[in-house]
Amino acid sequence: MDKVRIGMIGSKFAADFHADSHARNPYAEIVAIAALDGLEEYCEKWNVPDSTTDYKELCRRDDIDVIDVCVPNFLHHEVVMEAAANNKQIICEKPLATTVEDAKEMVEFCKKQGVLLFYAEDWVFAPALVRATELIKEGAVGDMLWVKAKEVHNGSHSPFAQQKKYCGGGALFHLAIHPIGFVRYLFGEPVTEVTGWVTGGEDKNFYHKNYTGEDWGACMLKFESGRYAFCEGNYITVGGMDDKVEIYGTEGRLNIDLTFSSPIQAYSRPGFEYAIEKTDTTKHWTWPAVDEFANLGYVEQLRYFIDCVRKNEQPKFGVSAEDGLAAVEICMAAYESAETGKVVKGKF
Repeated sequence: MDKVRIGMIGSKFAADFHADSHARNPYAEIVAIAALDGLEEYCEKWNVPDSTTDYKELCRRDDIDVIDVCVPNFLHHEVVMEAAANNKQIICEKPLATTVEDAKEMVEFCKKQGVLLFYAEDWVFAPALVRATELIKEGAVGDMLWVKAKEVHNGSHSPFAQQKKYCGGGALFHLAIHPIGFVRYLFGEPVTEVTGWVTGGEDKNFYHKNYTGEDWGACMLKFESGRYAFCEGNYITVGGMDDKVEIYGTEGRLNIDLTFSSPIQAYSRPGFEYAIEKTDTTKHWTWPAVDEFANLGYVEQLRYFIDCVRKNEQPKFGVSAEDGLAAVEICMAAYESAETGKVVKGKF
């Protein structure tokens, strides 16, 4: 296969950085987009030749190989099921679905249809985390013991992420799902115990009383080998999106900063257009991102997915449909633990 022809579904935040990544890949071509609004602007910006407001029409087209799902979380299930019914390969943004039941149905149906379902966990491809993984394999930290990881910022720009019925949860589900997916990939084994804590939503939240999901959440994960990881997601951290990973071993440690490690230090009295995601201001000292989408792993992630389609190869551990299901199961186990005050055991 020469070029992989992509049908994009969604026109907002995720669809924008997916298009940026596809535009860098000579083997990827977005041939059409389906969304309810923003079509004209999107097509002009990314040179997409065709558009529709009916995603089912897009899924039926013979000139599309891959459906790239970049819609709000609660729509992932119906869009993936439609794409699979039309025998398309599928890229799905995180989380895979808003319930374990929906995620299982998606995984099983895609297997039945014989189509590839890629789970878009970008941290697996973030250059700094790829290099950290290489160092660990070289024995730089000895035997890994435990990991702390977080994705936090001051609140989602999306009204869908602010409401549990659309998102599937709050900050733990929407943000901590990244570190959860990554540490599971890093250890290369299932989680067997989950302990969770969340603020509870609305009046129980620390700050965002209008969010029906929690504005702070965390979970402790115990892995099959007996190692641990602590993962956090919150909407109460001001100053820009803060993604960090700490890896502890018997012979060393690694500290990885994905979002505040720019080689540029800027001081500006008037400010400028953009520094990093979720910053309130660019005045005074900031660390402007050089290539944010590449640093967070999106570019290499989507290139990898397109290569898998071209070569008809299954995705690796960490970004398969089953890994997306496991991430949902772990988050829901954390919610169960937070509600009951008990450790939830299983094999996720």
